[in-house]
Amino acid sequence: MKSKLSHGARFYVVLIFAFLYLPIIVMALFSFNDSASTYIFTGFSAKWWNEMFSNEAAMRALRNTLVLAVATAACSTALGTLAAVGIFNSRNKLYKKTIMGVTNIPMMNPEIVTGISMMLLFAFSGMLVNKSNVLGFGTLLIAHITFSLPYVILNILPKLKQFDMHIYEAAVDLGCKPFKAFFKVVFPDIATGIFTGLVMSFTLSLDDFIISYFTNGPSFQTLPIYIFSLTKKRVKPDMYALSTLIFIVIFVLLVVINIVQARADKKGKSDAK
Repeated sequence: MKSKLSHGARFYVVLIFAFLYLPIIVMALFSFNDSASTYIFTGFSAKWWNEMFSNEAAMRALRNTLVLAVATAACSTALGTLAAVGIFNSRNKLYKKTIMGVTNIPMMNPEIVTGISMMLLFAFSGMLVNKSNVLGFGTLLIAHITFSLPYVILNILPKLKQFDMHIYEAAVDLGCKPFKAFFKVVFPDIATGIFTGLVMSFTLSLDDFIISYFTNGPSFQTLPIYIFSLTKKRVKPDMYALSTLIFIVIFVLLVVINIVQARADKKGKSDAK
């Protein structure tokens, strides 16, 4: 009976993975198709990858997306680290629970609700300063920081809880200034959480579409929005190549996160012994 359940469970897992990743494999395969056909593979060719890199509009959208993702990751990590330290050091339990509840709202809230509400906020703010074309890079950056910040905080807080604050207090008692003691003593122990939050905010910003769709302007177009605009007409295989490239980048980043977390957990266990 156990053997049958085991085989059934394995088949179910294989089915789920096939359902999730088979479309991506097919897309990657057809990005190397010699023809523009989306259902007949005529032979291997890299011409669609060459065409992708020569597509100025696509490369501009990719550059905008990378700039936005890097800026989002940097700002979210800096603000998230400060917020996590502030929440951790708070002595008021009610205040801490309230802040954590507010922090979780951007993750629990449907993206379309967040996107529409932020668009209305930016439009209203533009009306107050008599500016009609307010949507652009700035509004996109604020929106992306808003939904990335909770992930940074939730990655750093567990590391702070694991850290022995008596070490920090000892460093301060021995004459080290609080700011310097934080970077010398606390920061190395929570660095893995900060790095994980950094990479997560980067990947979240990289592939966001719904919130970006409502908060972007005509002067700044991200890659997901550019690809969406192509769906109104026939999508060429060069977009398959571009989507494959994005998938590879995100996949590599996730592997890096898992390796860093595994090493950190292993180090924590060895230190505990």
